[in-house]
Amino acid sequence: MAPRMSSTANGGHRPQKAAMLLAQRIIRDVQSERLKPGDHLEPERDMLERYATGRGTLREALRFLEFQGVIVIKPGPRGGPILIDPTASHLASTLVLLMELKQAPFRNIVEVRTALEPMISRLAAERISDESLADLGGTIDQMRDHLDNQDLFLEANQRFHDIIAWSSGNTLFGYIVDSLLGILDGTVIGIDYPSPRRAAILKAHEEIHQALLSRDPQASEDRMRDHINAYVKYAERKFPEVLDQVIRWDRAAV
Repeated sequence: MAPRMSSTANGGHRPQKAAMLLAQRIIRDVQSERLKPGDHLEPERDMLERYATGRGTLREALRFLEFQGVIVIKPGPRGGPILIDPTASHLASTLVLLMELKQAPFRNIVEVRTALEPMISRLAAERISDESLADLGGTIDQMRDHLDNQDLFLEANQRFHDIIAWSSGNTLFGYIVDSLLGILDGTVIGIDYPSPRRAAILKAHEEIHQALLSRDPQASEDRMRDHINAYVKYAERKFPEVLDQVIRWDRAAV
């Protein structure tokens, strides 16, 4: 008699927990019913009947969805599970944790930026809205107004890259860049940006903004590549040891 094959050996998957399966069913129903952020899910008693499940399994499924940032559970008679617009914070936390466990250095983040952001900028030149272009200009104004305040300057810097990523029209690019905003500049592990460097960043952002205003994909890609390459050269010259550091999960601003 042939030995019995395990589910993983014959190409299948291990059985999933009931709560995970239920969470997936809830999300499928949310999609099919076209619910939007701010909409309430059904009360617990209705969900218990609808999904023919136990209270413990349902609550575990809802806690899982809350942990993933899909819902928020509000207490009280008018509370319950409410859909919210997911942010990239959960993805950010997971990525930083995985990088620490793999002992992946900050240089990996730098390589991702070098590969992705010029392409993202090219796409944004073709797809960015007038409203987002105006928001982009606002970040440049903030950077200019706060050139002597590194914290406010870098806050606007992050927003600049976030707007471009989401303006690419590619949701995955948006979430990837958004999830990494807290660690992209490397300040969490010691990279510093004195006034001359901040002035250079501002000039680069102005050039990228102008290329996007012109709806010029090639110029937008080239200017972003120049900007990222200048950032890499600065980091390698001034903070070579930082590039090989591992970002700790408990220190990351995610």
